[in-house]
Amino acid sequence: MATAELIDGKSIARQIREQIRTRVQHRVAQNLRVPGLAVVLVGENHASQIYVRSKQKACQDVGFHSELIRFPGTITEKELLARIDELNHDEQIDGILVQLPLPQHINANTIVESIRCDKDVDGFHPYNLGRLAQRRPLLRPCTPYGIMLMLESIPHFEPHGLKAVVVGASNIVGRPMTLELLYAGCTVTSTHRFTKSLEEHISTAELLVVAIGKPGIIKSEWIKPGAIVVDVGMNRLEDGKLVGDVEFETAKERAAWITPVPGGVGPMTVTTLLQNTLFTTEELHNHDYQTAL
Repeated sequence: MATAELIDGKSIARQIREQIRTRVQHRVAQNLRVPGLAVVLVGENHASQIYVRSKQKACQDVGFHSELIRFPGTITEKELLARIDELNHDEQIDGILVQLPLPQHINANTIVESIRCDKDVDGFHPYNLGRLAQRRPLLRPCTPYGIMLMLESIPHFEPHGLKAVVVGASNIVGRPMTLELLYAGCTVTSTHRFTKSLEEHISTAELLVVAIGKPGIIKSEWIKPGAIVVDVGMNRLEDGKLVGDVEFETAKERAAWITPVPGGVGPMTVTTLLQNTLFTTEELHNHDYQTAL
């Protein structure tokens, strides 16, 4: 079998960002407000700081208004909720993102649920996840939504009836990914840490999405020849190299299409965050929509 084609997340993300940039410029030309995103960072988590910088840079790149709101790790839950409430009522802010993880003394679920549904650009609020489950999506979780946009870039991709297997069941990727694939018409198996015979499930997958966070845990010989493989894992080895959850070098000899790490899913996550923010500005925060609320 020939080597798999790469699903180039960088290239797809670049195209979508260019479309977003053009739409923002069009708004400016019409004297309309540009989209506004507020990013809330609590504490000094190094990885979180890197993610937040990339999101700010992305906002700047497409012409969004962005605000970084930093708090020490000692902030109380009550104080954080009060600041989110202010952002909920700020008409210059279309999207609110609270960077996770939060300090242990703050309940992340309480914080996520305090964000107004129409400003929940991460797509984590139970209201938005519930709409996706009911096949009526509004704001969709960024990584799964980004993966769907990547899959749509594959020539002649047809999700209806496709046998899909999702490895991992986190609230951020695995569970909403299952909902996205169901919404697209796939036949979906969701696997997790209690799943028995994981290899057997993976071997039947025409579409495999892996989101565990353990380098090389998915062996290439498990992969069905000709499958589409999406690797969400981002693991840094001792030598500094970034790798995914799938044995990439040998897996690409079996798969038809595969995402690289880095350069696959990662760029799409931030890009769909921008897309969600633009959507809130154009569709949820315009006068006609507000009147209908």
